[in-house]
Amino acid sequence: MFFGLTIEKLLLIGVLAALIIGPERLPRYAEGLAHLLGRLREFLRGAKMRVRDEMGSDFDDVDWRKLDPRQYDPRRIIREALLDDPPIPAVKPVSANPAAAVAPVAPVAAVRAQAQPAREPGTPPPFDSEAT
Repeated sequence: MFFGLTIEKLLLIGVLAALIIGPERLPRYAEGLAHLLGRLREFLRGAKMRVRDEMGSDFDDVDWRKLDPRQYDPRRIIREALLDDPPIPAVKPVSANPAAAVAPVAPVAAVRAQAQPAREPGTPPPFDSEAT
């Protein structure tokens, strides 16, 4: 049943309610409960119609059983995620000698000389306003 309530528990609750409320007020409370359930049913029906209007023809295509949160078992989700991934290929080195695979490093002075054009001796370097 709903929330772990069985028929026996509901019957016991009904008998206790009849004893506590009393036979004079019980019909009025039962009528109020029926009215509340009717309003709840109308609210849910209206919500379903609004969702159907908003979604249009996609509403009929949705598998609502698939979206039931009670079906999600974290252990199953993790197991499927781990088993469904394709194996990761191993990275192979380019050459057998790792020292040959690394490019030689040029001295800093040689890199600076290539980056800047040659200037005449005695002339100041150009002023760079963004560097200061």
